[in-house]
Amino acid sequence: MRSILIITLLSCFWAVYEAKVFSKCELARKLKTMGMDGYHGQSLASWVCMAEHESRFNTRAFNGKNDNGSSDYGIFQLNNKWWCKNGYRSSANGCGTTCSKFLDDDIDDDIICAKRVVRDPQGMSAWRAWVNNCQGRDLSKYLAGCKL
Repeated sequence: MRSILIITLLSCFWAVYEAKVFSKCELARKLKTMGMDGYHGQSLASWVCMAEHESRFNTRAFNGKNDNGSSDYGIFQLNNKWWCKNGYRSSANGCGTTCSKFLDDDIDDDIICAKRVVRDPQGMSAWRAWVNNCQGRDLSKYLAGCKL
């Protein structure tokens, strides 16, 4: 009985800690419901492209190796120097939250923060992956096959 309880608890812990990896269409639908299609002049395909190249649609993506010592969190790789605080370094905390909030499967807060980022003067250029892979390109493949 005791071993069944331990196995059950461990499997619950594992399920909670597993990353959610969206499909491109699943993410596109979520972004659309959150008002991202056309938000601040950016197409839905542009947002999906950025997320693919920043995190491969992984909600738990983490990059702690930026040249300036900062780290990026979540599906949109939101940076702790500007957008969230992680408790280890000072932050402008433009989104008013902790970075750990961007590492769970609920991406509503990630989307709200991404909306804040794109309103900044840099806009989508805040995401290097967007500049290198999405800006000025045909992005139709990012929504191809999605029934939106």
